[in-house]
Amino acid sequence: MSLAVAVVLVVKLVRVRRLLVSTGVPMSAKVLFWASIAYLISPVDLLPDPILLDDIGLLLVALRTLHKAVGHAPRGSDGVDRYGPA
Repeated sequence: MSLAVAVVLVVKLVRVRRLLVSTGVPMSAKVLFWASIAYLISPVDLLPDPILLDDIGLLLVALRTLHKAVGHAPRGSDGVDRYGPA
């Protein structure tokens, strides 16, 4: 099960690269994402390292926040979403 979660996270991280350079995404969502990455690599954890639930949970919250920010981002003048699918 943890392998499936890891694969899903890797796919989402590759897709989120476009959102991090986008000007239509709020800075707070970008900061939350980078904070979750810093927590992921930080040696200080709420739960011991063999249990990655806190790391993965925070990263998933950050990715969901970025996804919701794209849903509220303005579309182009022709009605096309400039950020593509998330």
